[in-house]
Amino acid sequence: MRKIIVIAVIAAYCLFSGFSLWAMDFGIVVDQGASYQGVGEHSQFEYAASVIPRFHALIGDSGELFISAGLTAEYRRHFFNPDNPAEYQYLWSPIPELFRTEFSWLFDNWDLQLGRMHYFDPLGFITGGLFDGARFSLHTGAGTFSAGAWYTGFLYRRRANIKMTPDELNNHFVRADLNDLANTYFAPSRAIAALDWEHPGLGERFRTRLSLLGQFDLTGADLHTQYLTGRISLPAGAFLFDLGGCLGFIQQSEDFRMAFAADIRAAWILPTAFLSRLSFLGRYASGDNGTFAPFLPVTTWTQGYLLRAKMSGISKLSLEYTARFNRFLTAGFSSSYFIRNDLTTYTGFPVRSADEDGRLMGNEFFGRLFWNPVSDLQFSLGGGVFMPSLGNTAPDAGNLWRVEVNLILSVF
Repeated sequence: MRKIIVIAVIAAYCLFSGFSLWAMDFGIVVDQGASYQGVGEHSQFEYAASVIPRFHALIGDSGELFISAGLTAEYRRHFFNPDNPAEYQYLWSPIPELFRTEFSWLFDNWDLQLGRMHYFDPLGFITGGLFDGARFSLHTGAGTFSAGAWYTGFLYRRRANIKMTPDELNNHFVRADLNDLANTYFAPSRAIAALDWEHPGLGERFRTRLSLLGQFDLTGADLHTQYLTGRISLPAGAFLFDLGGCLGFIQQSEDFRMAFAADIRAAWILPTAFLSRLSFLGRYASGDNGTFAPFLPVTTWTQGYLLRAKMSGISKLSLEYTARFNRFLTAGFSSSYFIRNDLTTYTGFPVRSADEDGRLMGNEFFGRLFWNPVSDLQFSLGGGVFMPSLGNTAPDAGNLWRVEVNLILSVF
């Protein structure tokens, strides 16, 4: 992997040798984490460690080059018979990845990005993560206008987190085999295009972002989606109010349906001796109710730290408290309640069967502690429990619990 990074850096240097390199730096990030989780008496252990070298250079007066790649070693339980959960084995999986790797030109009123870059929609739960492609942005007095196009088929499937169809959901958990990359490593092939507009202070008060996004299926499943999305944020002294919504359009074969999702946020900076915040989040994603289809995001951002449910057909009500006691120590605690918006879309834990007609799934409690003794070192410890007994979907199901620890070390 180190040879790959060196070769990439040399190639980039040769490619841009006509420019002046004003500054460059190297660094390595070591990220490792472990978790122990389970339902009732059934538990499992997972561990993952990543070594991520990175290279950054300023090229001439307006160019910037960033390259990052790494190797991740995962130790997790793999099931060999979907019909018999008792048939499993813990295995190591070495996973090479190319992370953010992009070249950008930055000028007075426009910029252009090429390569593997981050993109997030205004709501943050439709399309988000690393994508391969290009994005052009124009900065004007009326706001920033952007246009981008990306491809997903070269990403590592677990990192891309695309699970739009049942087959993609099943393949997502297949162990990566370096001898069969085409069938076990790469994410589903989809093309994404987006037009965005953002204004930092519309009417000198509202931060506004609008987006028209399209997803085009290249896998053969003939599943195409479009999203018209908007978000408005209003700061008011110690308070921040935020409202966002999305109207989605889903086409598969000759079937055409609409879907809807929205969320509302409110945050209050508390008048305490240390920095602390209390925030509320309410989120809704349509289920199958005749008028609307289940809301279908491109990337799957799970709802909850423990439940990890796909947002389709689920509402979430969450209250979170965060406190930064000093520059070294931060703590957070959240309580989230989950509700099914219909009785057919979501069939994961704790539903268990279609015969259960309750809509109240239960409550999740989760807390996390961050410790940053120095800027290059971060340690976190988290844990929580999801309690189906606080709902009526499957009140007799066992509690879902999880404990996790993470350590990030940056070497520059």
